[in-house]
Amino acid sequence: MITLDQVEKLRKRANVSYDEAKKALEEANGDILEALINLEKQNRVKPPEGGGYYSSKGSQEDGSKEYQTKGAKSKNEYGVSFGDLIGKFFRWCGNIINRGNRNHFEVIKDGEKIMTIPVTVLVILVMFTFWITIPIIILGLFFGYRYVFTGPDLGKESVNRAMNSVANAAENLKKEVKGEEYNEENSDN
Repeated sequence: MITLDQVEKLRKRANVSYDEAKKALEEANGDILEALINLEKQNRVKPPEGGGYYSSKGSQEDGSKEYQTKGAKSKNEYGVSFGDLIGKFFRWCGNIINRGNRNHFEVIKDGEKIMTIPVTVLVILVMFTFWITIPIIILGLFFGYRYVFTGPDLGKESVNRAMNSVANAAENLKKEVKGEEYNEENSDN
């Protein structure tokens, strides 16, 4: 005997009329899963997306079975898909590159800008040619070059104060090697 509850469940699942749901259940001897499969075979119900399948899973508290459709893993049930993670990673990389392009690394000597490069270029140089880039930056400190970060993210006073203190330390070391006495007034340059 087909119950109204079975007809209602099939009608909701298959998005068919009460009459069609009742007829499908009668043909399947009251098995909702079998009725869904038959409706799918008759092209009256769209199959689950992603090449999925129908399965029964006891999910109601009263112990009765509720039939659920399973397709490709949904975000709600299984978390984030691999494609979403890859997309998220590339968006993150794009955001970092965008920030690097908005901020600049400036090389200054005697108060005059010698060169300005995006931070993205500096990072790439340091990553792939660090054995050349780092020594050149350090040597530049001893030849009186100073480095400043400018831009909305890195142009902060604390970052540039640190860069200034490194330049001052290099200047002091250079003067000690030459045998000159360190003058406190020269450290404000």
